[in-house]
Amino acid sequence: MNPVLPPEFADLEPFADWCLHSEAERYAKRLASSMGELQSFYDAAFPRLEQILVYLDALPLDDLPDDARLLLELSYSLVNVSFPVEVWRQPRVPDSGAASMDAVVEPAV
Repeated sequence: MNPVLPPEFADLEPFADWCLHSEAERYAKRLASSMGELQSFYDAAFPRLEQILVYLDALPLDDLPDDARLLLELSYSLVNVSFPVEVWRQPRVPDSGAASMDAVVEPAV
């Protein structure tokens, strides 16, 4: 497997499948993942979040290199799994039945 993230974040390469471009993709992956998978990703990425933000803040947002853009997408996925891991202890929003919410506008990256 070729590295996709900046070398400083090589330890997060096993979670490169969380580098997803759209909110819909991130949400679908969250729902399709087990709590063990969510917890593993969270445990690896959350302690690195401050370093990720410092790294990305030093780069121009409108002209990110591909590896940095993927790191940004990975951090978006981390946000997407944080509540299920920290609060709900399940991938879905509790007591929401079949309800869903679709993003109609994505952040520009």
